[in-house]
Amino acid sequence: MPRLHLGDWVDSAVDFLQRHLSWLFDAITQVVNGMYDGINAVLDAPQPLLFAGILAVVAWWLRGLSAGVLTFAGFALIDSIQLWDDTMSTLSLVLVAAIVTLVVAVPLGIWAARSKTVSAVLRPVLDFMQTMPAMVYLIPGIIFFGVGVVPGIIATIVFSLPPGVRMTELGIRQVDGELVEAAEAFGTTPRNTLVRVQLPLALPTIMAGINQVIMLSLSMVVIAGMAGGGGLGGAVYRAIGNVDIGLGFEAGISIVVLAMYLDRMTGALSRQVSPLGRRALAKAKAATGGLRIWNYRPQPAVAVVGVVVLALVAGGMNMFGSSDEATASGAKDVGKGKKISLGYIPWDEGVASTFLWKELLERRGFTVDARQYEAGALYTGMAGGQIDFETDSWLPTTHAQYWAKYKDKLEDMGSWYGPTSLELSVPSYVKDVNSLEDLKGKGAEFQNRIVGIEPSAGETGILKDKILKEYGLDGEYKVVDGSTPGMLAELKRAYAKKEPIVVPLWSPHWAYNTYDLKKLKDPKGVWGKGDGVHTLARKGFASDNAEVGNWLKNFKMDEKQLTSLEAKIQSTGKGKEQDAVRAWLKENPGLADKWTPVSS
Repeated sequence: MPRLHLGDWVDSAVDFLQRHLSWLFDAITQVVNGMYDGINAVLDAPQPLLFAGILAVVAWWLRGLSAGVLTFAGFALIDSIQLWDDTMSTLSLVLVAAIVTLVVAVPLGIWAARSKTVSAVLRPVLDFMQTMPAMVYLIPGIIFFGVGVVPGIIATIVFSLPPGVRMTELGIRQVDGELVEAAEAFGTTPRNTLVRVQLPLALPTIMAGINQVIMLSLSMVVIAGMAGGGGLGGAVYRAIGNVDIGLGFEAGISIVVLAMYLDRMTGALSRQVSPLGRRALAKAKAATGGLRIWNYRPQPAVAVVGVVVLALVAGGMNMFGSSDEATASGAKDVGKGKKISLGYIPWDEGVASTFLWKELLERRGFTVDARQYEAGALYTGMAGGQIDFETDSWLPTTHAQYWAKYKDKLEDMGSWYGPTSLELSVPSYVKDVNSLEDLKGKGAEFQNRIVGIEPSAGETGILKDKILKEYGLDGEYKVVDGSTPGMLAELKRAYAKKEPIVVPLWSPHWAYNTYDLKKLKDPKGVWGKGDGVHTLARKGFASDNAEVGNWLKNFKMDEKQLTSLEAKIQSTGKGKEQDAVRAWLKENPGLADKWTPVSS
C-alpha cells in the first residue's frame, strides 16, 4: 500500500494557519495571558497562611469543620516546603482553563441535548479530542502560541472539554420527559423550560462534569510545565529531568493537596447549588445525632464575613509589608528591574552558565526568569521572542538542525567555550572495548542498549542517524531515550556494581573526574570536529539590551573555571544552583566585574 503522507499534510496546514492567522493567535495569547496574570495576581497578593485561612473558611462552610482544619494543614504544608508560589501559579492555570472550557462546553452540551444532529456530529470529535495523547496538543500549541502558560492552557482546554460537553448533554437528556411536557403544556417557552426546569434538575450532573473538567485540567499541569508553563508542573518536570526524588515528591504532594481540595469543594458546591442536593443535605442533617461539632457548618453570611475579614487583613499586610530582596543600586543598577528570560536544557554546562548569568544580571539590577525546557521548545520560544537568550548551543554540529531551522530568527552571540567533543564512553573496567568498532558483536554484554539522553538532543540524533549505521551497530544496539540526569544515575548505579554500560557523553564533563571512564575512539570521524558552546538570543535582543549584548559577546570561560563551577553545583545539591554560583563567585573574586563591567 502506498505511503499516505498524513504528517506532511498536517505540517502544511499548520504552516498555512501560521501565515494567515497569526493575528488571531496573537489576540488569543493576549487574552489568555491577561486572564492568567489577573487571577495569579489576586492569588499571589495575600500572605500564604492568610490565604490558606480563606480557603479553610470556604471548606468549613461547604463541608464542615474537619474539612476546614485539614485544608489549612494541607496548604500550610505547601507553604512550609516553599512551593506556595508554584501552587498558586498552577491554581491560576487550572482556573483559567476551567473557566474557558466551561464557557464553551456548557452551551455546546445544551445545543447537543436539544439537537440529535449536533450530538451525532460532536460525538466523534469529542472522542478524538479525549483519546489523542495530551502531549501531542503541545506541539501545535508551542508553534501557534510560543512557550509559556498559553500553550499549556490551550492544550488543557482541548483535553478537558469533552467531559464538560458530555455531562451537560447527559444531564439535560436525563430530565424526566413528562416534566418537560407538563411545562410546555402550561405554555412555558422553550427558553424558560430550559432555564427553570431542565438546567436546575440537570445541575448535579453538570456539576459532576465541572468537577471532571477541573481534575483533567490538573492532570495536564506537568505537560504544561514542559512548555514553560511553570507552577507545580514545571517543578515536576525539573524533578524528572534532574532525577530529583525529593523535589518530585514535594511537588507531587502539593498537586495532591490542591486536587483533593478542588475535588471536595466542587462536589460540595454541587450539593449547595442544586435544589435536590440541598434537600438531601437537609435530610442528612436532620438524621444526624450525637456530637456534631466536626460536621458543623456556618451560615453562608458568616462564612462570607470571615472570608472578607481575612481578605482585608491579607490585603493590608501585603500593602504595608516591605520587601527583603536585595537590589542593585547606583552605577551597578544597569537593568533598573527590566525583565530578562533565560532558557536551558538540563546539560551541566548549560545549567552552570545559565545560573551564572542569572546571578550576574540580577547583581546588575535585572529581573531574571530562568526556566528549563526541552530543546525543541527552547529554540521555538527564542525564535518566537518569548525567551531572550540561552547559553548552551553546540555549534556547528550538535545543534545544527535547530540552527538551520531558526537561524533567521536568532542572533549568535559567539562561542564562550570550546572546542568540545562528543563521544560514547564506557567504564575503564570494561576490557577490549576501546573504539566504536569494538562494540560490534558485544551487544549482549551491554544488554544490547546504549543508555541515552534527551531524544531532542543533537547528540542523540547523530548517534541514531550516523554512528550506529556507520559502525554497523543499528541492528545490535538500541538507544534508550531518557534524560541526561537519568543517564548519569544509571551510570552511577552500573559503575557501583561494576556492570558494563555504554553512554553518550561530551567533554568537558564532571563525570570524567568522578568516574574512571574511557572515551571510545572514532576512527571514521563520524562525530565530527569539536563544537563551540555558543550563546544564542532572540532576534533584536542585542539592540534592545546593548550592554547585556556586549557582555555576552565578550564572555569566555576556560576549562578550569567551567568544571570547577559544575563541581560546585554538584556538591551544593539539587535546587541550590544559584547558591552554588554565589559561593563560587566568592571563591573567584573579580570575575563578576570582569564579565559584566560597568562604568563608575
